[in-house]
Amino acid sequence: MASLRVCCIAMLFTFCFAADPFANFELEYSYITVSPLGIPQQVIAVNGKFPGPVLNVTTNYNVVVNVKNKLDENLLVTWSGIQMRRTSWQDGVLGTNCPIPAQWNFTYQFQVKDQIGSFFYFPSINMQRAAGGFGSFIVTNRNIIPIPFSPPDGDIVIIIGDWYTHSHKALRKDLDDGKKLGMPDGVLINGKGPYRYNNTLVADGIDYETINVDSGKTYRVRVHNVGSSTCLNFRIQNHNLLLVETEGYYTSQQNYTSVDIHVGQSYTFLVTMDQNASSDYYVVASARFVNQTIWQKVTGVAVLHYSNSKGKAAGPLPDPPNDVYDTSYALNQAMSIRQNISASGARPNPQGSFHYGQINVTDVYLLKSVPPVLIDGKLRATYNGISFKNPATPMRLADVYYVKGDYKLDFPTKPMNRPPKVDTSIINATYKGFIEVVLQNNDTVVQSFHMDGYSFFVVGMGFGEWTENNRGSYNRWDAISRSTTQVFPGGWTAVMVSLDNVGVWSLRAENLDRWYLGQETYMRIINPEDHSNKTELPVPDNALYCGALASKQKKQKTSSATTIFGSSELYFTLLLVFSAVISLR
Repeated sequence: MASLRVCCIAMLFTFCFAADPFANFELEYSYITVSPLGIPQQVIAVNGKFPGPVLNVTTNYNVVVNVKNKLDENLLVTWSGIQMRRTSWQDGVLGTNCPIPAQWNFTYQFQVKDQIGSFFYFPSINMQRAAGGFGSFIVTNRNIIPIPFSPPDGDIVIIIGDWYTHSHKALRKDLDDGKKLGMPDGVLINGKGPYRYNNTLVADGIDYETINVDSGKTYRVRVHNVGSSTCLNFRIQNHNLLLVETEGYYTSQQNYTSVDIHVGQSYTFLVTMDQNASSDYYVVASARFVNQTIWQKVTGVAVLHYSNSKGKAAGPLPDPPNDVYDTSYALNQAMSIRQNISASGARPNPQGSFHYGQINVTDVYLLKSVPPVLIDGKLRATYNGISFKNPATPMRLADVYYVKGDYKLDFPTKPMNRPPKVDTSIINATYKGFIEVVLQNNDTVVQSFHMDGYSFFVVGMGFGEWTENNRGSYNRWDAISRSTTQVFPGGWTAVMVSLDNVGVWSLRAENLDRWYLGQETYMRIINPEDHSNKTELPVPDNALYCGALASKQKKQKTSSATTIFGSSELYFTLLLVFSAVISLR
């Protein structure tokens, strides 16, 4: 009998600990006062830090994040580029989640299934990202899967973004009043203002970022653009940037002297400290596709400091690309970023083994954007003439509880010849379909397009109006796979994606002003043959309820099996183990 008990306990422990591990985090969102550009202002901190802490997990880990909302308004946190396989319930945007009320907690739980790479998290509503609340989210590879480069000597995270000294609430009011965001007040690097490289442009006394390195070593440098609306050119004085990964996929390794990083994008470079250490070097993030004469002060500058450096960085900043009269330069750089199809990604098989170029396209969606327009007297941004209005009840919750009229499955596949309107219209996409999405940017600014729940293949870019003839220029072999891509003004970008992730997923402009003004829709992807939650997990036990389901919301709980142990299944198993151990005594 005793041996049977021991056997049972062994089986239970095997069940518990052979499963994918858990990583638990606590993130408290609150306000603090800082002066990144020399002017005291209220920003959104995470665990008292601005930017927030780096969340570092390993492929296939189960991630449990308890978010405490100490702000004075609703909050949602989203995880840019994390695919949330089978669980759009955890995506953290208004179409899929009720917001976390002020002074409440909410626990996100998801698995970083078959993913590696550099991502970031941020608050997704109310323009809050313009005030902070962001941080890096890194998924490292499992030891059994080789990486396609020599292990670096260290990791460096650099968060860049345009910045306003006005609060996110003031920026939100400006947009509500029909005004533009206007030129930012500066660019921050890791939450700090520019090094005083120029006594006229940069005030004295501003705190700047110093990145400490050792001569001769190679570092993995992860860079995220978390800004509001400005593409930034990233460069390190006299150092090459060897691009190796972007948003979860290894790239063909190429050296760049500078790289345009658009709003919402993440890149990983290998940088070797091979320069003379007689002085420090500039790290620069400067505005692109703007009037450089007027926007000179919108430049972020940090310092790369060698441990044996003898002097400060000096002289003019390294030049940005000189392509004011060459529109092809930026486009050619974007299309030069290719996937490393011989490298293993999160699993032990080549990334390029999925031959996307040989799959028949089942549906084509042409999403056209234009400059914001007045609809019923309010400034709105649109795709295909529709400005998205978030539903009162998140859409999959509305499905599960049979809430009618919450949204419409009638989003047009191409622009319609009709006046623009505000609507909750989404795409009725087909599970396991293979779709082509063409983004036509007839706006006056460069835009970033983001798709939740997926990575897509960036198969083509060009200027002018897209036509079917442009398909002849598509890269059907080694196009980079990513979740955020740029669309140049007066141009188009084409992406392809296989719809194998059930849920409701946001398609949006990552530029905060356009997103806030309604340039968004969703894809609803349902598996009609799934009656046992194999392709989509059920509504989580701790789901928040609002809109037509507000009466279902229970009183806020401070702890539960989910928040402590990560899942009720694990909690139950641990109870069984504990009971078995007690019975042996």
